[in-house]
Amino acid sequence: MPRKSTHPTPTDQSSLCLQYLRRCGGSARLGSINFSLSLIQTLVNQKLVKIKNTGAGFFVELEDAK
Repeated sequence: MPRKSTHPTPTDQSSLCLQYLRRCGGSARLGSINFSLSLIQTLVNQKLVKIKNTGAGFFVELEDAK
């Protein structure tokens, strides 16, 4: 029988993705993060993050980070 975790695990990964971006200084290379593209698209649609093409690759950037 599987053991139950005593730590709460969020079913919505968006909060974990936003937390990861905050720890990375507000942006991270799109290819280096391990979150699904549909999750990233949801965050873009909610205007929480934006995708930026720097010429050296695509970066996911927090909307409030400047």
